[in-house]
Amino acid sequence: MIKIPFDDILKKAQAYEKDMTKFLRDMVRIPSESCDEKKVIERIKEEMIKVGFDSVTLDPMGNLFGKVGHGKHLIAMDGHIDTVGIGEIKNWTFDPYEGYEDEETIGGRGTSDQEGGMASMVYAGKIIKELKLEDDYTLLITATVQEEDCDGLCWQYIIEEDKVTPEFVVITEPTSCRIYRGHRGRMEIKVSTHGVSCHGSAPERGDNAIFKMAPILLEVKELNDRLKDDPFLGKGTMTVSQVYFSSPSRCAVADGCSISIDRRLTHGETYLSALEEIRDLPSVKAAGAVVEMYTYERAAYTGLVYPTQSYFPTWVLEEDHVVCESLVDAYKNLFKKNPIVDKWTFSTNGVSIMGRHEIPCIGFGPGHEEEAHAPNEKTWKKDLIEACAMYAAIPLMYLKHIKKEK
Repeated sequence: MIKIPFDDILKKAQAYEKDMTKFLRDMVRIPSESCDEKKVIERIKEEMIKVGFDSVTLDPMGNLFGKVGHGKHLIAMDGHIDTVGIGEIKNWTFDPYEGYEDEETIGGRGTSDQEGGMASMVYAGKIIKELKLEDDYTLLITATVQEEDCDGLCWQYIIEEDKVTPEFVVITEPTSCRIYRGHRGRMEIKVSTHGVSCHGSAPERGDNAIFKMAPILLEVKELNDRLKDDPFLGKGTMTVSQVYFSSPSRCAVADGCSISIDRRLTHGETYLSALEEIRDLPSVKAAGAVVEMYTYERAAYTGLVYPTQSYFPTWVLEEDHVVCESLVDAYKNLFKKNPIVDKWTFSTNGVSIMGRHEIPCIGFGPGHEEEAHAPNEKTWKKDLIEACAMYAAIPLMYLKHIKKEK
């Protein structure tokens, strides 16, 4: 068993600060919203090859796989490399794609969410090669697509179609360099009411679908306050995120109305229970409203369509799990202090990896969660260094722990 040279790993990560910064800024300069990631994937592939990965390949969805090592224990580290849009440009104090750099921070769309994680992972692979930290493991670093559009879809494809099953996956979404071991699930729900149109001058002749929706909106708001709570993950929540209507004209009674509900699921809640809670509302029954889940079926940048229901299950890794303990020990040895172990507020690819397929997940990433999707997004150079060092140390620490368990 190779002795883990923690001090050398950290020094190497510090030495690669400028390289990681340059690589991250290159990625930021390439707009890469969901389903338009081809150019940033090409840039990441170039960097993986440059630093000496053993193999670099693409799958039919457009996910990029970089491998280091040839051992029997398959360990994956995942970073989605698509970003959300920039929103209202007036809210930015700098160009979101040119970004900026000062002594401590790097600004630009995707710096925290979550191309910073990719920069740290790629240079962790370089450190593993240079310090000869390869052992009986294969490290699979994945640059995944479409997460912002449909979290977990990429890993549904990787597990179900590519037939890749790691022993565990490190999610490199922003955690402020804390260790995160779960988050609430979510689902996208559509509620529709139907009516009969007529001329707006005589509304009594029709049946207004928008009026039918009004009491449903109020009861959905009240239902949010009664949802299940969990001591670790927190409370389930729901909010109306979109409203649609259909009508022959602005001078007619609306014959259709629908709302989208963003439903966050805490421990013990399922998509079936969440749908039934809404179907049981008196206003929903009175209106004869239809309550259903959305289906996602947008094409990847490669043209591949892989439909899935918009349901993203809750997951939690136990604190005494070997994977969690491995990360805690790696952190202590690298930084000489105890880590904070917590959870995300938002959702990640873990919804498929552990939520659907029960493959253990753990989170550790550079950047802050509150920077995600916000104007003036930024990350911290010290976070890139710490994450890079952790990613280089985790595989050997995991092997040490499973050997101890035997």
